Amino acid sequence: MVRQTASAIAVALLLVAGAVPASAAAASGESHAYAGAHVTFDVQGSAVTDYAVDGETVVERIGVQSTSRASSGGGGVLGADGGLDLSATANVDLAGLTLGATTATSATVEAESGATLTAHDENNGVLVVEAGDESQVVVANLSADAEATADGDRQVEVTTASGAEATFLAVGNASVTVTDDGNVSGQVGANGTVVLRAYPDGKSAADERTEELIASGRAAGEVYAGAAADTSAEASASVVTYANETTITAAQSAENTVNVTVERADETGKVLVATVSEAAVGSTEDLDVAVSGGAAAEVSSYGELEAALGGDESAYMVTREASGNATVYVAFDHFSARTASISGADGDAQQSGTETSSATESGDSGGATTSGGSPGFGVVPLAGALTALAVFLARRD
Repeated sequence: MVRQTASAIAVALLLVAGAVPASAAAASGESHAYAGAHVTFDVQGSAVTDYAVDGETVVERIGVQSTSRASSGGGGVLGADGGLDLSATANVDLAGLTLGATTATSATVEAESGATLTAHDENNGVLVVEAGDESQVVVANLSADAEATADGDRQVEVTTASGAEATFLAVGNASVTVTDDGNVSGQVGANGTVVLRAYPDGKSAADERTEELIASGRAAGEVYAGAAADTSAEASASVVTYANETTITAAQSAENTVNVTVERADETGKVLVATVSEAAVGSTEDLDVAVSGGAAAEVSSYGELEAALGGDESAYMVTREASGNATVYVAFDHFSARTASISGADGDAQQSGTETSSATESGDSGGATTSGGSPGFGVVPLAGALTALAVFLARRD
C-alpha cells in the first residue's frame, strides 16, 4: 500500500477517537432518531450520537467541519508545517447536522459543511463518510473503554469493552491511523472516503478478506440482499459503491434470484461482494452465479478469485454463515456493464423485477453512495417497520 502523507494530500479528514468539544455537545438540544432493523442512532445538533449496530454502540459521537473553517476558527488545529495538528482537533467548532433522506435500508445525515454520513441498515451497519466538494475534518468518540489499533495506513481495528469489533477503512485517496494517545486519525483527498464496518458478534476470516478488498480498491461495491429486513415477508437491498464512475443496481428478478448490474467507465475488473439471505434466494446452500448470461466459474480460494480480474472469464466464491446468510464474491474479468445473477433453489433469472441502485461519478477511486428499494424489493412492510421500532424502544429502555 502507498502511504499518503499530509503534504501529498491536499485535503484532510480526521477521524479522532478523542473528545468532542463541549460547544458541539451543547449546540442544540434537538434530537432526531433513526431506528432500523440493525442500526440505531440520534442526530443532536452537530453530532451523530450513539451509533449502534444490533444493540452494540461502536461510536458515541461523530461530528464534521470543513478543513478551511476548522483551520480559520482560531482553534490552533494547524501545525508548524501547515499540516493538521492531531492533538488540537478537540477545539474544532463542528458543523450543524440534519437527518436527511431515509429509506427502508439507509439513512443520510447532511452537514452544513457539505459532508454526508450515510448509514446502511444491514448486518455490518456500514457507515460511509464523504467529504463532498470540500475537504472535511471529522471528530469521533469511540464507545467507552474501546481500544484502537492501526493495521498499516488503510485501516484501524476497534474493539469495544463488550468485545464487539469494528474497523475504519480508508478507500481511495485516504489513510487512517492511531495516534500515540489512542485516538483514531486519518486524511483523505477529494476522491476518498472513510468507511466504518461493525461486527457485533466478532469478525470472521471472510470479514477480513472483504475489508482487504475494500481498502485495496479491488472491491467495486457491496450489495446486501434480504439481509437488512429478515423480519419482513419482503426482501430488501442495500447498495454501497466504493469505486468512482461506477453504478450498481440490484434487482430481484425472480423469487429466488437476485440480479446485480455493475457499470463502470474503466474496463479494469473488480470484485462485487454480495451478502444474500434466504429471503432473497430461497436457499443459500446451493448457489449458482451467471455473469451476463454465461455461467461463472466457481473457485475455492481468494487467490483464484483475484486471478480472474483481467482474466478470460469471471469467477465467484461463496462463504456461508451460521445465520443462514451467504457472502458471494463475484470477480468480474472486465467491464463496461456486467450483470451477476445469483440464484438459489429454483432460481430463474429471466423474469424482470424492481430495482435499487447507487452510483459514483468522479475520480478513479473512493466514493460511496446508497439508495432505497422499490415495491417488491426494498420496501419494508408495516409489520417489519413496527418490529424495528419495538426493537429500538426496547434497546433505549
